[in-house]
Amino acid sequence: MAYPLSKTNREFNGRYIYIWCLIFVMIFNGGLVPNYILIKNLNLLDNIWSLILPGAVPIFNVILMMNFIRQLPKDIEEAVFIDGCSHFQCLVRIIIPLSAPALATVVLFSFLSHWNAYFDGLIYMNKSLNYPLQTFLYMVIASRDITNIDQAASFAEVNATTLKSAQLFVSMVPIFIVYPFLQRYFIKGLTLGAVKG
Repeated sequence: MAYPLSKTNREFNGRYIYIWCLIFVMIFNGGLVPNYILIKNLNLLDNIWSLILPGAVPIFNVILMMNFIRQLPKDIEEAVFIDGCSHFQCLVRIIIPLSAPALATVVLFSFLSHWNAYFDGLIYMNKSLNYPLQTFLYMVIASRDITNIDQAASFAEVNATTLKSAQLFVSMVPIFIVYPFLQRYFIKGLTLGAVKG
């Protein structure tokens, strides 16, 4: 979506209309109740797609990618078109490889937003077996259910700070695993060596 929107209005007629529609949708969200009704009417309750689809295309990430692609040198695209490539080939062979730093940023933003979204699991999942990890950890901390003496004794030995620290540690481990793989794209130059002379 960001590639055609990065073109000028002369190259992509009606570009400003699409951009303003996206910005309007980003600012004026439908809200929680309409989103829930939509997910319910699509029969996605208690389904993993109810956690993925509502945030599948964040408009902020589209605008971030669009601005990154716009700052790439136009000489590269012109050279590709002179060699006979189509817009799709230009996107796949040139734009996406040069956009690795921006793509790494978007992937990290998307991963973190989905990873930290505990509330979506609470409203879209009815069965606790379908809870994502963050929702499950929230429920463990929030509902300290003590039904017998043995559980009361075990909870008396565990401090609330200890439970919260364990939750924080468990929720940070995947980020510690993913971030080093994306770190090299942040360090690399954007178009180092792409255009000579």
